[in-house]
Amino acid sequence: MNLPLLPTAAPAVDWTALHNFAALRGQLRVSLTPRCNLACWFCHNEGDVPPPLTRADRKHQPRNGELDAADYVDILTAAIGSGLKRTYFTGGEPLASPLARPVLNSLPDPGPDGSYTLITNGTLVRRNQEWLATTRLDKVKVSLHYFSNESLWEIAKYKKEGAGGIGVILDGIEAAREVFERVELNTLLQRENEHEILPILEYALERRLPVQFIELVDTDYNAGQRSSAISADGIIGHLRTLTSDERVETAGVGQGRRVFRVDGVEIDVIHKGLGRHHVGQCGTCPVRPQCVEGFWALRMDHAGGIQPCLLRTDLRLSTILRRDDPEAVMESVARHVASFTDGTLTSGIL
Repeated sequence: MNLPLLPTAAPAVDWTALHNFAALRGQLRVSLTPRCNLACWFCHNEGDVPPPLTRADRKHQPRNGELDAADYVDILTAAIGSGLKRTYFTGGEPLASPLARPVLNSLPDPGPDGSYTLITNGTLVRRNQEWLATTRLDKVKVSLHYFSNESLWEIAKYKKEGAGGIGVILDGIEAAREVFERVELNTLLQRENEHEILPILEYALERRLPVQFIELVDTDYNAGQRSSAISADGIIGHLRTLTSDERVETAGVGQGRRVFRVDGVEIDVIHKGLGRHHVGQCGTCPVRPQCVEGFWALRMDHAGGIQPCLLRTDLRLSTILRRDDPEAVMESVARHVASFTDGTLTSGIL
């Protein structure tokens, strides 16, 4: 007698790696657009084609957008339900996207331990200030890699005289401060702004703004200007003249950081010398010698892909065909993270 074949049950999803990633302060970085009104030479564009390359040669274009605002919100809801806690909205310049307002105004409740951060170049904050104030954003982080019109042009190829240049960015920082309790700065250490690092620090301390100084991360896109990278040793040495309150944090994902408190203001330095956390497939990765970050973020792009590494686009997981089922998307992500980490991402390394 032939018995009817029963449907095969789908294998259970092991959420351990994804939950450990969240517990170790791993980030979900959500790109709303690859487009930007600046063209900083070091831009990695979350793994997409960066604006400087597109401006130099129009044949190099970023991926086409495939998500609408509802897709973003549905996937964010599923991501939070899957245990992810820290979401960062990036680009390109996120406020340059027509999706910024409908997405950021419809954010799901992140839960008691969750948070939303907007990372912006500051140029568009003032004009969007009113509606930004009504969102669930917890923090605005402004990239301040320049402190004059001259360095703004040299680094970002943005040239406007007077208040139309660096003044727009500084006004954007003030606009954010007017409506958000938490505003932070981040500054990439480079030869082009080396003479402005201490003025940027002084500016931050005067306004009691936390600031993060970051050593350059190598990517294929910025390899031609690798000589622009400078060490964090100089700013670390200076901070030690201002305070003895220093600690080292290693969360278990990504790079370690040195954290200083100067008159109650937190200044941290992403320092290559502290090492990084590699997991699973990192052990045999062909680009590991140039990797200074390890695994610390899941990057979701505007085409619906998710990837765990800036240097390995071949590890990008395309979720677009399943975006109508966000829970299935997160199941795919959980399997991908488990496979990528090979069981080496454990909360015990905290």
